[in-house]
Amino acid sequence: MINLYLQMARHQFQVDSRFHRRRLDELLFDRFRSLSKAYLRAVVKEGGCDVNGFEANSGEIVKKGDFVEIEIDESRETGMVPEEIPLDVLYEDSELLVVNKPAGLLVHPTNYERNGTMLNAMTFYLNRERPEVSVFIRPHLIHRLDRETSGVLIAAKDQRSSRILSSHFKRGHFRKEYIAAVEGSVDDEEGEIDLPVGRNAELKKWEVQKEGKPSVTRYKVLKRGENSTLLELVAVTGRTNQIRIHLAAIGHPIIGDELYGGREFRRMCLHASRTEFWHPNGSRRLSIDCRPDFIDDNDLLN
Repeated sequence: MINLYLQMARHQFQVDSRFHRRRLDELLFDRFRSLSKAYLRAVVKEGGCDVNGFEANSGEIVKKGDFVEIEIDESRETGMVPEEIPLDVLYEDSELLVVNKPAGLLVHPTNYERNGTMLNAMTFYLNRERPEVSVFIRPHLIHRLDRETSGVLIAAKDQRSSRILSSHFKRGHFRKEYIAAVEGSVDDEEGEIDLPVGRNAELKKWEVQKEGKPSVTRYKVLKRGENSTLLELVAVTGRTNQIRIHLAAIGHPIIGDELYGGREFRRMCLHASRTEFWHPNGSRRLSIDCRPDFIDDNDLLN
């Protein structure tokens, strides 16, 4: 079937000095900011982009004066739209931006919610005072947090830093610590939850499953209340909703996490409190700390 909504257009331009000896995909991401990176990469992969008359690849290094031709569907405006949303910046340098994500805010746009996310906010922040001739910066998220989880969120400012940090993350070189307020009194002062996690396709929900992927969470009691406990947690593995599922499985769901059995509260009391990782330039190991807003709430731990 022919898609009547395609708005194909052929663009021709020369590489300027800003992108001399840079990757082709970086050039395209900057020039076509309203289009997603995934779409632009797909166009190149399918042979839709030529450099100096030859079919190109995304990683090709271009030079000043090179002639680029690309055919794109201009109706697919799905790229990141900058939005002025306040950010709590924890750390920033020329390669990194680390923020404290508030509870209730999506990390990145979806097919249903295109605006009002952390990526929209980061995109605005990174380009807020840049002259028109400068390179547009797209934040590259290194990891994710659930909508209802707050805390440390890391983004790289360029592809090189993103590739290095993403590799470190996949190889387990990041240490991520969380703080959670949970229902009831946890018996042991510290312990480990080792239960496999998988997705229930029928319920569209992640849960403990015998056939699931190995998942390990370590915990330590920080403070006890009359009907609740404040825990420090380390996610040894990084499965979707792992900490929420594990705590519910041992009978101590997170307060505010109604999906997994927690009581109703003003927010879900799970916070990414500390992250340790090597800087992408390899010079030092960073440790970013962030205190949760619920830690001194008398309604939780009285």
